[in-house]
Amino acid sequence: MGATRQLVQAPRLSRLTIADIETVPIRVPLPRVYKGSNYRMTHRSTLIVRMTTEEGIVGEAYAGDEDETLAALAAIVRDEIAPVLEGEDALATERCWHLTRPVTFDILRDRRLGLVASACVDTAIWDAVGKAYGQPLWRLWGGFRNRIQMISIGGYYGPEADIPAEIADMRNRGLAGMKFKVGGLSPEEDAQRFRRAREAAGPDFLLAADANQAWSPRDAIRFAKLVEDCDLLWFEEPCRWHNDRRAMRDVRQASGVPVCAGQSELSTGGCRDLMVEGAIDVCNFDGSWSGGPSEWRRVAAMALAFDVSMAHHEEPQVASHLLCSIPHGTYVECFHPDRDPIWWNLIANRPPLVDGQIELSDAPGLGWELDGDYIERYRAYFG
Repeated sequence: MGATRQLVQAPRLSRLTIADIETVPIRVPLPRVYKGSNYRMTHRSTLIVRMTTEEGIVGEAYAGDEDETLAALAAIVRDEIAPVLEGEDALATERCWHLTRPVTFDILRDRRLGLVASACVDTAIWDAVGKAYGQPLWRLWGGFRNRIQMISIGGYYGPEADIPAEIADMRNRGLAGMKFKVGGLSPEEDAQRFRRAREAAGPDFLLAADANQAWSPRDAIRFAKLVEDCDLLWFEEPCRWHNDRRAMRDVRQASGVPVCAGQSELSTGGCRDLMVEGAIDVCNFDGSWSGGPSEWRRVAAMALAFDVSMAHHEEPQVASHLLCSIPHGTYVECFHPDRDPIWWNLIANRPPLVDGQIELSDAPGLGWELDGDYIERYRAYFG
């Protein structure tokens, strides 16, 4: 008889009992006003959530880019989510996610407030789970790779805008490309701006266009035709919100340009409809705006079946792990340090960009070490 095969029993993971959830709001002034097609930014704000367990593991994450509603977000986590999750097992991620869902049910409150608050907690829970298993989240969520190209969001409007200088700065920082703002001018004027960007960038620099839902289908198609020889990576949210699924489908069909959308959707169902309508080639669903990594991963699984690629709107601290975990992830997004000082300063162990790529470590969970001095400097206090 052959040798008896012995089964190796994996060590039993202990329960992660949620003992406390703390919030730390951060609000950082920007050196100038940043203007897109129909919005303006003066501060970068976020909410840090620290979830302590009885077993000694602490999940820590930050999510969201809310300014005027920052105090409301912190209050939702503190007063509505924390009491529901105390005593629950953080390893039961689906149960915890569903227990927080009622904060989105109040029809008299902006539903997105509850979604962002849930996302902050969901991300902190996953950080704790990764630490409990001793695995980074990019691996725990699928482990497809640990390196991914990073592009920056830029091309903002303003008298100080200098497109060639901005692109040169991005290249010097090691970035692989740029998502360029359009939609604030006519298609002809923005096409000229985009052409200047392509000329400054050269052929080996990724260049997408982001209209932030600014144009009619006709104007969006016009812009796409005017830049069809500029190697447009994708055309993001080209059409106004009120009929954007059919409008973006028409832009795809008429122009042949890949269309990206999803950041304005709040659920898996909303992204499903984009795919069913044939409106998108790339889904940039924002888990930090829409319920957390748990919800984003549902969208990513569905996108694979539709042959739709996945992106993630902003939030590189969690998007990098999500996009690295799957085979159809595209690029992780960041901003210039002046537009998002939090990513460039809050994370003390942020890895350098090499050949346009960010490489994630084997540190468990999210693997980030947050700078305590920076937190105290920009911590927001509400009366």
